[in-house]
Amino acid sequence: MLRTAAGLLIVASLCACRGKDRSATPADVPAVRYIIDSLNNRIATLIGAGQADSASTLFASDVWQMPPNMMPLVGRDSLRAFWTNMTKSGNVEFNLQTQDVIGADSIAVERGIYNLKYTARQGATVPSFVDHGNYVVLWRQDADGHWRIVWDAPVSTVPMPTPPRPPRPR
Repeated sequence: MLRTAAGLLIVASLCACRGKDRSATPADVPAVRYIIDSLNNRIATLIGAGQADSASTLFASDVWQMPPNMMPLVGRDSLRAFWTNMTKSGNVEFNLQTQDVIGADSIAVERGIYNLKYTARQGATVPSFVDHGNYVVLWRQDADGHWRIVWDAPVSTVPMPTPPRPPRPR
């Protein structure tokens, strides 16, 4: 079902961006997947090293990152500020594992799994946590030839904490 949704996303994106007289050409999916895997490793390394400025250049200027349980980060500046704050207040370790890539022309959709560990430093406003789940990413090859993340939607599989039960009346 997710593969079908991702396929529909690509078709809709291509139809919105192309004239009626042009048809999509197939992407070299193995080559694009290799690039995506390389960029994912680079993002994880840069964020882990606290280099949010460098990592943010791997995202499109009009990026939407939609972290679990919070408002979307819209635009590269918003994304850079969020990850700068996270890496200043703690250590971020994560890995991304691509499960599937489909694409056409200068658009590719990646589906995968992620693991994330945040270790807060003293005085951090965000407590330490561990997260894991699935993600879908829309990649676009920009005019400069670089592939960049346009939409990033991680979906946590960690259950939300159960709210405390109200005290029983006596």
